[in-house]
Amino acid sequence: MGKVLTYEEALSVTKDLSEEFAKSAVERDITGGTPKKERDLIRQSGLLILFIPKEFGGSGVSWVQLLGIIQNIARVDSSLAHLYAFHNYQLATVRLYGTKEQWSTLFKRTVENGWFWGNALNQMRKDVIAKKQADGSYLWNGVKNFATGATDSDYLTITGSEDTFEGKTLVAAIPTNREGITINDDWDNIGQRQTDSGTIVFKNVKVLRDEVLSDPGPLSTPFSTARSLIGQTVFANIFLGIAQGSYEEAIKYIHKKESKPWLSSLAPSAQKDPYLLHHIGELRVKLESAKLLTQRVNILLDALWQKGENLTARQRGEFAIEAAIARIAATQTGLDITSRIFEILGSRATVKALGFDRFWRNLRTQTLHDPIDYKILAVGDFTLNSDIPNPTFYS
Repeated sequence: MGKVLTYEEALSVTKDLSEEFAKSAVERDITGGTPKKERDLIRQSGLLILFIPKEFGGSGVSWVQLLGIIQNIARVDSSLAHLYAFHNYQLATVRLYGTKEQWSTLFKRTVENGWFWGNALNQMRKDVIAKKQADGSYLWNGVKNFATGATDSDYLTITGSEDTFEGKTLVAAIPTNREGITINDDWDNIGQRQTDSGTIVFKNVKVLRDEVLSDPGPLSTPFSTARSLIGQTVFANIFLGIAQGSYEEAIKYIHKKESKPWLSSLAPSAQKDPYLLHHIGELRVKLESAKLLTQRVNILLDALWQKGENLTARQRGEFAIEAAIARIAATQTGLDITSRIFEILGSRATVKALGFDRFWRNLRTQTLHDPIDYKILAVGDFTLNSDIPNPTFYS
């Protein structure tokens, strides 16, 4: 059983962990693979039970507090922030889709056993089929990709299509070491290289009836559809964290390096070059704007979560627009900052060993999770026609 942290203690632990993660972030980005040592440090830290309510043995922090911690980790290592965020994302999934008996039991066991959760919930592909057996259990067969955090996890949320004409979507929570599960080490993308987001194979994986999260189940009530809203808010915070980390590293580099102003500049030093100052000032304004929008949606998520089953479809839809706005701002601002820092830093900063490119690569990879164009479209439709988006696993 992990230590139960207060929020103030969690902030201190996060600071210490982030300093440790920063030491090897560039090297681990190049290497890729599973960050086993760093995952174990998170396991030992007490951070895995922050989200779980106090009545079940956790810290019971708010979404505002939890998302701030995720954002802080993302400033130094967005892969680890992604893994930690998705651990909490799966706990929220269990709460939203399952019965109280299911989620309360899983919360308690997560605290007792120090479980680190992963997922195989990608809904873009319907390649996993769940065939019902006579005893009410299911046999799961197929392949899921983008199974973030599955490697080195203790428990998984999984999804499959029921083997019926309707092909109903089923979501379940099972141990990662369940017989028939194979997790492939095949994630080798340009960014988020230590999120273990490769493929997972199910071969006659038995899923018991009480492991299926069907009451209320996915997309069945306004509150159960909040899962995608949490995901969008999580992404906004990770993107903002990457942008902040990139910007802060650029400032540090400028102060450390011994450089002279450009030959035609009238400035007495590079730090006083008007173009460099212009870039720094402009990016600061964009960063602060995205920060405020993200902070606002974090606060709104806490309010939505407190409504629980009283959440209405309209309230859910209005929050979806706010989450979209925050994600749009964090995406556009982050991509701008992580690209334009090189205009501030100069050619020397492109040395591979410095790893400044990892911020852009990580952000570019993760922002493609689902198209931002459709977020912008939804905001426009709501603004002009007051139409709220239809709930899906992505909106």
